[in-house]
Amino acid sequence: MEKSLDNFDRKILRILQRDGRLKNQQLAEEVGLSPAASWRRMKAMEEAGIIRGYGAHVEPEAVNLSLCVLLNVSLTRHSREATQGFIDAIKDRPEVLQCWALTGEYDFTLRVVAPDIAAFDHFLEDFIFTLPGVSQVKSNIALREIKNETVLPV
Repeated sequence: MEKSLDNFDRKILRILQRDGRLKNQQLAEEVGLSPAASWRRMKAMEEAGIIRGYGAHVEPEAVNLSLCVLLNVSLTRHSREATQGFIDAIKDRPEVLQCWALTGEYDFTLRVVAPDIAAFDHFLEDFIFTLPGVSQVKSNIALREIKNETVLPV
């Protein structure tokens, strides 16, 4: 991701974050570039890893995933192997939407979705608590969503 961004690149990013389905012709018009130049810049940012992908924002309640839990996890050991084992296991779980490695009291924070508390309990008992090296888990259930943005202020 060594590509330096100019004002045209930043404008393309702002527009695509707002509407990733925008046709290249429309994008070019909004940015003030030719369609070919706009497409080249977009492709260069994709290849550089600046644009990681495109997707739809889905309402969790509409797909029966209204329970959101922030899960703080501590590991017993901090060896490279133990940490990588935890990371590899987490990456394979679809209910884990995000995972951050942390400094401070906990080693990781996960954002987990589930249909209900029973399903979350099952996730804890049958997955998290069975992972080698997990020493402490603290769950915080989200009562309501206040803000959930995916648009970066570029």
